Amino acid sequence: MQTFQKIAVPFAAVILFVALWEFLVWANNWPDYVMASPSDLPAAYSKFWELFLIGSWQTLWRTVAGLALAVLFGTLLGMIMGFSRIARDALYPILVGFNAIPKATLVPVLALLFIGQHNFNTVLMAFLISFFPIAVSVGIGLSTLEPEYRDILRSLGASRFTIFRKIALPKTLPEFFGALKVSVTLAFIGTNLVEIISPHGRGLGALFLSGQTNSNYPLMFAVLIALAVLGIILYYFVVLLERIFAGWAERPQQ
Repeated sequence: MQTFQKIAVPFAAVILFVALWEFLVWANNWPDYVMASPSDLPAAYSKFWELFLIGSWQTLWRTVAGLALAVLFGTLLGMIMGFSRIARDALYPILVGFNAIPKATLVPVLALLFIGQHNFNTVLMAFLISFFPIAVSVGIGLSTLEPEYRDILRSLGASRFTIFRKIALPKTLPEFFGALKVSVTLAFIGTNLVEIISPHGRGLGALFLSGQTNSNYPLMFAVLIALAVLGIILYYFVVLLERIFAGWAERPQQ
């Protein structure tokens, strides 16, 4: 019953959203250059299906690569901040300041630093925009670790890595996966920033820009929906990993 509910409720919500979207376009008599309706999108998918397949793959693998780097470096940075108060006090202002910078302003900087390296620039932007929540969640999880556990393991000769693996990692997994869910959407934003702004952009962002240039508004909305679908797929993949590795933290609802 719970499995059926977890599938049926999100599916029903999507159907309701699409129906409401179609009704608003119909009720306001909006032309497709103002607001394309869901019924306008199948034609765009049918006409440009090959570009959608290629663009979706290009966007997805760059996003996943940037997210993987964010997990790796965000976890390492979080460990440094979690185990060292000095490192935490030194790095937090830098991280917060960097995170406050609009990432769209970094796209031309990266394009000048790494001329012609579009794949590298795209993956790097996905990484830069998504590692912050992971680093903070791991750092907070480790810094709030009960000191008695840490003292006992240290008295037994355990290294910091052993303490992290045995005690801190299980404790921080719920916060880690919560941050990873946020980072998934941020990574897609980073990828599409480069794909749209970069003159050599590829992927769904470049397809969106092509639709904008040619005033093909149904194509633009179709790209947005495709991006949303990719984001949902990657998000629920993270949910699956969370249930596998941190399912014990989920409390049953009454």
